[in-house]
Amino acid sequence: MKSFLVAGDRSGSGKTSITLALSALLSATRAVQTFKVGMDYIDPSYLTGVTGRPCRNLDGYVMSPAEVRAVFAHGCRGADVAVVEGVRGLFEGAEALTDLGSTAAIAKQLDLPVVLVVNARSITRSAAAIVKGFQAFDPDVAIRGVILNQVTGARHREKAVRAIEHYCGIPVVGVIPRTADMELAMRHLGLVPYREGQEHGEFLARIEAVKQMIGEHVDIDALLSLAREGRAPTPEDPIYAVVDPDVRIGVALDEAFNFYYADLFDVLASCGAEVVPFSPVHGRLPEADGYIIGGGSPEVFGPELEANTAVREGLREASRNGIPVYAECGGLVYLTERMVLAPGFTASKREETYDLAGVFAGEARMPEKRMLGYVVGTSAGENPMGAAAFKGHEFHYSSVRLAPETRYAYRLTRGGGIRDGLDGAIRDRTIGSYTHLHPVTSRGMFANFVAGCRG
Repeated sequence: MKSFLVAGDRSGSGKTSITLALSALLSATRAVQTFKVGMDYIDPSYLTGVTGRPCRNLDGYVMSPAEVRAVFAHGCRGADVAVVEGVRGLFEGAEALTDLGSTAAIAKQLDLPVVLVVNARSITRSAAAIVKGFQAFDPDVAIRGVILNQVTGARHREKAVRAIEHYCGIPVVGVIPRTADMELAMRHLGLVPYREGQEHGEFLARIEAVKQMIGEHVDIDALLSLAREGRAPTPEDPIYAVVDPDVRIGVALDEAFNFYYADLFDVLASCGAEVVPFSPVHGRLPEADGYIIGGGSPEVFGPELEANTAVREGLREASRNGIPVYAECGGLVYLTERMVLAPGFTASKREETYDLAGVFAGEARMPEKRMLGYVVGTSAGENPMGAAAFKGHEFHYSSVRLAPETRYAYRLTRGGGIRDGLDGAIRDRTIGSYTHLHPVTSRGMFANFVAGCRG
């Protein structure tokens, strides 16, 4: 198996489009397993779409080195090539003086060679200074090659390539010209998730254009010659042990709710749960011993969610009857009584209000202050997820205003939560939070949830 990591010199370097295209091109003749550094759902949805294998997340702040290795090994089973996409700039992380949570830390933990994508717009010889600085900043990070992006013409190309290869001693394996085809559609939360059917046509057309561009301007053979070669690592962690299921858990999975880490489904299986997908947009609520509603974009599907009264009322009844329900972010929004969208937030110029499941007394409003970052907290024992210390992530553009008497299971020392560092609203055996938990590092909490679904 060959493996390498694609990192950027900064956010906006073009590494996402380049990694997508490389993964798609390699998938034509090989089994390609992709990974994404950081707690992110959007890029993994694309990488999953172009390879046909679930992309998995690696986050050195939330996950321990052993968990990073376990996820990497598990994902690599049966793969010919492993491609890891970095996050932001190579050395960006949670702290100023350590590499905690950075792409660089993942590269070192997994001993991966790095291909550095440099935004060379308006620079030539200075590109060599950037690469040289990255090499010197942490010599333990194995930067083995460079891809230049945003290059305008033969003279620009010749000067930048010659300078890097002379001063830095590593090859430039690709030079990408500046073009609008390298941009992907954006929305208020970033790139549009791949699962949304009405946008597949645009995505597929764009990725074809990017694939053609990368295929013409990146030397794939030279790139693979820089990759680490060896046997795929062997999974050693029992979190991926499969047991016979004895409980059914309904998982909301459709256009509105699709922010899930791929490892969630493996972790649920290892806890003895059978996953039963359902759609709050246009499906029915299946009979199950518990329900999970993940994040997503409920604001885009307000009319459809309101119209599906069977699922809304079914979840409210299930919650009142003591069936465990776990919701994150968009799922939390769905469990409120209503969703209020400000004028202009959608195509409408008036305020829009949609009735939702009504498990929690209160409402969600959009847009509100954008919240993005890591979360650290503790969970009290009297809730479906059990007592635990946890790390996670929050990323939302909404606020949830719940009734004053609402109880909260989570106390955060980092992150905003629902209000004032409180998160994990509880009613009956239902819990809803803005915190996104990674299922591997929070396996004990998910195991507790599954155990509670047994009765």
